[in-house]
Amino acid sequence: MHDLSSLTAALLDAAGKAGAESADAIATSGASLSIEVRAGALEHAERSEGVDIGLRVLIGKRQACVSASDTSERTISEMAERAVAMARLAPEDPFIGLADPSQLATDVSADWLDLVETAPEPDPAMLQEAALAAEASALSHHGISQVESASAGFSNTAVHLAATNGFAGGYARSSHWLSTVAITGEGTGMERDYFGESRIYRGDLPSPEEVGRIAAERTLARAKPRKPKTGAYPVLYDERVASGLIGHLLQASNGSAVARGSSWLKDKLGEQILPAGLSITEDPRRVRVGGSKPFDAEGLPTRARQIVENGVLTGWTLDLATARKLGMDSTANAARGTSAPPSPTVSNIALTEGDQSRGDLIRDMGTGLLVTSLIGSSINATTGDYSRGASGFWIENGEIAYPVNELTIAGNLLEMLVSIRPANDARHWTSRVVPSLLVEGLTVAGD
Repeated sequence: MHDLSSLTAALLDAAGKAGAESADAIATSGASLSIEVRAGALEHAERSEGVDIGLRVLIGKRQACVSASDTSERTISEMAERAVAMARLAPEDPFIGLADPSQLATDVSADWLDLVETAPEPDPAMLQEAALAAEASALSHHGISQVESASAGFSNTAVHLAATNGFAGGYARSSHWLSTVAITGEGTGMERDYFGESRIYRGDLPSPEEVGRIAAERTLARAKPRKPKTGAYPVLYDERVASGLIGHLLQASNGSAVARGSSWLKDKLGEQILPAGLSITEDPRRVRVGGSKPFDAEGLPTRARQIVENGVLTGWTLDLATARKLGMDSTANAARGTSAPPSPTVSNIALTEGDQSRGDLIRDMGTGLLVTSLIGSSINATTGDYSRGASGFWIENGEIAYPVNELTIAGNLLEMLVSIRPANDARHWTSRVVPSLLVEGLTVAGD
């Protein structure tokens, strides 16, 4: 096992010797195993392990990033020399720079976040057994013609960051997953759907039998779909796709988009964009949730904040550079890989839930569309005009009438979001805690 802290220290030392004025370094390691079965037999098995390193050097207001998967002393030295040469030729950016030491996190431990299962990694045979059980469960349902895939796997990853401003810290996380894709019908009449979960602890996963059952039930419900009549209808985004709708808001409130002027929210700070009573909270410090972390990619301590409070947009998602461009303070949302500088990215978010179930919202719709799957995306970044391909179920008289597909839903995000009604069915163990969402008056294009 590589000592990631030693690698980042070596990168910083090499950068200084090569002539960098300041620098930060990142080292990541990971191991993963995935097993896929089909027709009762092993279809695919893959295991990977690796270490990657990245270095960013700064000379004045110029910077450059380099990365490698070779951790030898020679490679590290060559990386630093190449990065410094590149930085000297790079265009100036007045907003780049490391954090001031006074801004840095002082408690960098992630142990209390419970992001790693310390048990031995699962045996490949155990993963294959789980995938086979999920496949058998799906196939036991009458009408399921085949299982496209059933897979199980795990991964362990670690990251360590260090910079010449004195920051150093790292953390690790584990992930276990199980999923199934089932098919009903034959030829052009085939329909498919899926179910899967990912958790930090293997014991928190649903049973293989439940994974297979839900995949089968979802698939059978999609059999023999129709096209709905074109018109304006209420649309209910099922919980499994509703986070995508909120994701468009998160993208538009990202400091990078705002700084470029390419955001349909750029003039909406302090204005109401969701119904009163609804808030979007980011909390990077949720225990036992995969998106959690004690510090961001620039060494700043993470903290909970409101992106939207009581319907009002309260702030942007910022790293140091975008904060400087906008004359604000970083929200400690910097993220980065090994080959690029930091950029702002949200972690765990939660939307206020309602007090009605998804069934209650379906009843209240009367006639409309329940969306369970979305494909493609046409979003105008500056106006918020929205159009997406969709499939799901047609609602009549407040009940699910029949499955539908090959349709398009369209509207404007500013108008859509200010009218949403949330259900109470969010999954609280995910990093996107967003319930089913009812949106009034979208254009549905079918027949």
